[in-house]
Amino acid sequence: MGSTIAGVALFTLPKRLLIGRAKRSQALSETLLPKKIALPVFASDALSSVAYAPEEVLLVLSAAGLSYYAYSPWVAIAVVVLMLTVVASYRQNVHAYPSGGGDYEVATENLGAKAGLTVAGALLVDYVMTVAVSVASGVNNLASAVPFFADHRVLVTALIIAVLTVLNLRGVKESGRLFAVLTYGFIVGVLGMLLIGLVRLALGHDLRAPSADYDIAPSVTGLSGLAAAFLILRAFSSGCAALTGVEAISNGVPAFKPPKSRNAASTLLIMGLIAMTMFAGIIALARAVHVKMAEDPHTQILINATPVGQEFHQQGIIPQLASAVFGSGSLGFLALSAVTALVLFLAANTAFNGFPVLASILAQHRFLPRQLYNRGDRLAYSNGIIVLATAAALIIWAFDGEVTRLIQLYIIGVFLSFTLSQAGMIRHWTRLLRSGDVEPAARARMHRSRMINVLGLVMTATVLVIVLVTKFTRGAWIVCVAIPVLFLLMRGIRTHYDRVAAWLAVPEGERPTLPSRVHAIVLVSRIHRPTLRALAYAQASHPTRLEGVTVAVDPAEARALQQEWDRYEIDIPLTVLDSPYREITQPVIDYVRTLRRDNPRDLVSVYVPEYVVRHWWEQLLHNQSALRIKTRLLFMRQVTVTSVPWQLHAKPTPTPATPAQ
Repeated sequence: MGSTIAGVALFTLPKRLLIGRAKRSQALSETLLPKKIALPVFASDALSSVAYAPEEVLLVLSAAGLSYYAYSPWVAIAVVVLMLTVVASYRQNVHAYPSGGGDYEVATENLGAKAGLTVAGALLVDYVMTVAVSVASGVNNLASAVPFFADHRVLVTALIIAVLTVLNLRGVKESGRLFAVLTYGFIVGVLGMLLIGLVRLALGHDLRAPSADYDIAPSVTGLSGLAAAFLILRAFSSGCAALTGVEAISNGVPAFKPPKSRNAASTLLIMGLIAMTMFAGIIALARAVHVKMAEDPHTQILINATPVGQEFHQQGIIPQLASAVFGSGSLGFLALSAVTALVLFLAANTAFNGFPVLASILAQHRFLPRQLYNRGDRLAYSNGIIVLATAAALIIWAFDGEVTRLIQLYIIGVFLSFTLSQAGMIRHWTRLLRSGDVEPAARARMHRSRMINVLGLVMTATVLVIVLVTKFTRGAWIVCVAIPVLFLLMRGIRTHYDRVAAWLAVPEGERPTLPSRVHAIVLVSRIHRPTLRALAYAQASHPTRLEGVTVAVDPAEARALQQEWDRYEIDIPLTVLDSPYREITQPVIDYVRTLRRDNPRDLVSVYVPEYVVRHWWEQLLHNQSALRIKTRLLFMRQVTVTSVPWQLHAKPTPTPATPAQ
């Protein structure tokens, strides 16, 4: 029952038009990335997160009113210090573990398999959230200029995820060239806006954001010291979204051109410096031009002491800054808004590179289905890319594409992996230092590296606790449930593969055992070419016993078939199975079971004549009974099933000789 060449071509042509021609395995070295391409491919998430992380800080602080905006610079400083520490820590990881396993490999090797699986589950969840948050945020930025996107954000977001999926299926290097142009355009645009804005402010220009004259009505009042601290910590935890994507480079070291570790570490440092500058600069400029944002803009934002209402659409922080610096509707404003939205879309590319690689490693270790292990014909991990896109689209649909709701599920996974990775690196350096055969200069470097990881552990663990406490009731509990479920699922998959391997293993000294006899059955519906071919093939295998078997759904048809069988003088017995309920599959299954019960050492071989049609849709009109019978027989011991195809589209061939008399 197969597809013909025409049927295969019907599906292959659209695939080739979308993702291009297949590549040979030898071309894998051609996909390795130089630093200038690797930066936008692996760091687009971390760089683009500055488009929404500063915004989330202001949104959270707005709950207590405008007076709490004064804390935003201090929150920004805390995030920058944390980012600096994490980047320095991951530079150690890149040099120590260049194989691409990243946090999963570090945790597994130093803390054990359970810690490694916990990290893997956390990262897989966070990669899905990266796609959902990045693309949803990009649509939100586009909605600032085009209201259509706000009204159809779920559909638009799903379409963009589909486009990103196709681009990544084409291969990392091909998509990387496009991403490089947009990512570098975003970097130049944001840094240029910050520089021009700060220079104009220094020269005395009065720059004001579109929201500068708004008032913010606090949603909570009378905060005590503890409640105020909690709010500031929640703002800090939201701002930590700027750190997402830092781990992607350590997972993608094998994709770099040699020297891989050095190039990856340099890219990581460049990414960190750019992201820190942009994050701090946006917060500072937003304060200077009086940007106002609110978690619930419809009720909190006031114009002339009146809430703006449900029709109001709140602009993102970068469109507001671009409006203040370049002027609303100006070329600079439109260009920066467009490139910001596009880079936010492409920030999902970090996950599209990280998720499939990690899934492939996990599949290699038998923790995920092995279909995720192999590369596709374009040398990308196609199955992993499709799984990621599907999961992200479902998340978007479930949360209606709202960035504020999605952000609550974000960064928990990545900070859990940060923390366990730092703990693993501390143990790694400690083990090396205890080995006793380390040169003094190398020992000093190891001590320094371990101190960096200790500082990283303290800071990331603290942030993890803050994130859990401040976001748990706002939706983060979903991630706290998803990670253990994924952990148990991966353990279950590994248990299954181990059990199958144990079942399939050949004990020492065991040799194949021949069956006592072979009882061959040819399923017969009527006398035609496929039936005669199946009878001939079955007889050519020289079974101990051979018979035809038909099911008598209609007694008259069964008698006619027996008469035709006799007329062809087929010297093979024909067994007619009664079917009072007009069922075809079950009588065959019952008959085979009877043979197995009466002769448990015999092998029962069932031959099934089948048509091979010209077009894929014609397959729906044939072979359904054969498919059901074969599926049921596959679960029976000591039973083999052989399909005997007859190509209906082929030129007529001489009728097979009637089985020997």
